[in-house]
Amino acid sequence: QVQLVESGGGLVQPGGSLRLSCAASGSIFEIYTMSWHRQAPGKQRELVTTITSSGSTNYADSVKGRFTISRDDAKNTVYLQMNSLKPEDTAVYFCSADIRTKLMGRSDYWGQGTQVTVSS
Repeated sequence: QVQLVESGGGLVQPGGSLRLSCAASGSIFEIYTMSWHRQAPGKQRELVTTITSSGSTNYADSVKGRFTISRDDAKNTVYLQMNSLKPEDTAVYFCSADIRTKLMGRSDYWGQGTQVTVSS
């Protein structure tokens, strides 16, 4: 079974930076699009950014110019570099990936989420 494990969350001051990582493991044949979502208290989960297997990226307007998504296919890992963090960035961040396993077809897999808190 495929597992996504996130790391890098924590408490940071406004204007600070954090780098989130999400490593996929299991019987992976190919990873297609990888994404980051976030869910703030009392709000719906929202898409933050995506990156395709060809490296094409997309960002929510709220994070453009501040966040950068990247991937390392050799490590089956996606990263989210978050700079100039604001209190409104506080949320649980989830990684996800469209993955084809060695025995099954393509499916979306999700990590457990990691808390990012931006506070003075």
